[in-house]
Amino acid sequence: MSESAPGASGFLYANAALRVLEQAAIEDAGGDGFALMARAGAAACRVALARWPQARRIVVVCGPGNNGGDGHVFARHALQAGRDVRVVHAQAYMPRSALAQRAAREFIAAGGSVGTFEGPLEPCDLVVDAVLGIGLARAPDADLSALLHAINAADAPVFALDVPSGVDAGSGEVHDGAVRATLTLQFLAAHLGLQTGPAIDHAGERLLDTLHVPAAVHARVQADAQWFGPAALGGWLARRPRNSHKGDAGHVLCVGGDHGRGGAVLLAAEGALRSGAGLVSVATRATHVAPMLARRPEAMPHAVDDVSSLQPLLDAATVVAVGPGLGTAAWGEALYAAALASGRSLVLDADALNLLARRGDRLPADTVLTPHPGEAARLLGCDVAGVQRDRYAAVQALAARYGCCVTLKGAGSLVAIPHCMPRLIAAGNPGMAVGGMGDVLTGCVAALRAQGMDPFDAATAGALLHAHAGDRAADGGGERGLLPSDLFSHLRRAANP
Repeated sequence: MSESAPGASGFLYANAALRVLEQAAIEDAGGDGFALMARAGAAACRVALARWPQARRIVVVCGPGNNGGDGHVFARHALQAGRDVRVVHAQAYMPRSALAQRAAREFIAAGGSVGTFEGPLEPCDLVVDAVLGIGLARAPDADLSALLHAINAADAPVFALDVPSGVDAGSGEVHDGAVRATLTLQFLAAHLGLQTGPAIDHAGERLLDTLHVPAAVHARVQADAQWFGPAALGGWLARRPRNSHKGDAGHVLCVGGDHGRGGAVLLAAEGALRSGAGLVSVATRATHVAPMLARRPEAMPHAVDDVSSLQPLLDAATVVAVGPGLGTAAWGEALYAAALASGRSLVLDADALNLLARRGDRLPADTVLTPHPGEAARLLGCDVAGVQRDRYAAVQALAARYGCCVTLKGAGSLVAIPHCMPRLIAAGNPGMAVGGMGDVLTGCVAALRAQGMDPFDAATAGALLHAHAGDRAADGGGERGLLPSDLFSHLRRAANP
């Protein structure tokens, strides 16, 4: 048993793949579906008694399907361990599947008590959510919604079996009243939808038990995404040769900083420097040059009033990062258009994305886009809620529409390119939700592109480097009040694993 993302990388599965995996696991068990249910319920009981040893009174809320069967198996084991256990279900959600009915019979035969939900859950030390699992097919009806609200209203920790009920384990969509679990124990494989967006807050801490299903069985089922944790950075950020020089690490040009917005482009420039770029230039308004030199003399700021003064900087650059503080007025749009026409590798963020959404430009295939959900919604012509309902679908739609690599920022950032399995960044924290963090990310990705990484790897490693540095910075003083500039010393350390 392990956390969903404790190491370097792993795979995530949507509902259809999970069902295929479950069937393959049953076949591996000789066709005995109850054997798998028995393993799940027993594993869940072990976790619960280890995590909450003081829990004497346990309420297990069961649904009609196999997730409810897992709950009945859990209840029987907890009862036999000396706990005071009561199973409840909504009247319309009595056990229906043959396996769930067998599990319910065995619980009752062991002396268990089953009741029908009629109001608030009785006082207890632990609530176990075994209502839906991956079986959610539509928004909860009135009876089910009342049951889920009662779970959330209970004055006790909530332990979700496989999936918090009301959350779509495949897309991550969260329905009204969805269970907010303290801990979720996923069965068989890590669930795609629980790793990103609003579902993260409903899953709570995530653990995984593969139920002793052999790795060879998993290998027969195609995963839907791959996650990467901080331990993966060493695979991308190798030690540099002793005979290195600055030209080997590329030249990043950061374009942005209209009047009053110089801080954004400077954050991108320092992010690129701290991520290992050999040279970093900045094309910005003349009023920002002196403050930039005072703040970060290693960045080379240039006063750029028009496209003619930008062109020599574009000619000298390896990678051009466009957007932080750029604005969408005439100055910013002219610089954006010149960067697109330059033939250089591009990283587009912030106002460059707003200009892209407005203009609909064709992009070189080696471009990297780094939108947050609001920018993603503008690029797709939808609302933010539509993006957040299925972040995987959104990032893949962006990659397909613009024909390039896209990083969809947010809790559980996602990276996609056309025709490849998307990637999830298993790092980062809520303290990073502050203005300027995305500008630093732009610099990280541009620096890794300048050092020779392809767009997909640079976007993945850049987002992971950025998120890991954010976690290290938060460890030093907490999440609230974290500033983008707090990441810089940690970026340097994380870039040298």
